[in-house]
Amino acid sequence: MNVLSALEKWYLDHCDGDWEHQSGVTIETLDNPGWSLRINLMGTSKQGAALEKTMVERTEHDWICYWIADNQFHAACGPENLGESIGVFLDWFSSN
Repeated sequence: MNVLSALEKWYLDHCDGDWEHQSGVTIETLDNPGWSLRINLMGTSKQGAALEKTMVERTEHDWICYWIADNQFHAACGPENLGESIGVFLDWFSSN
């Protein structure tokens, strides 16, 4: 399963009639260029979890930074790293 399909499944698994009205997934572009990913963790098994900011810089356009703040998973990444960011989230979420 590719990461987009896996994220779709994760999202659907958390839709319960309430969560999707107050929470969800946001994907936006950055102007440097790149992507921003935010996933609300309220009402999930990872609510209240912590994750220190992690930065991986490989090249000007190949980088990823991710962290938890305010019960949200945040990622910012280069223009070709959106799939990697989603994969990091899915791996982190499914970890113990």
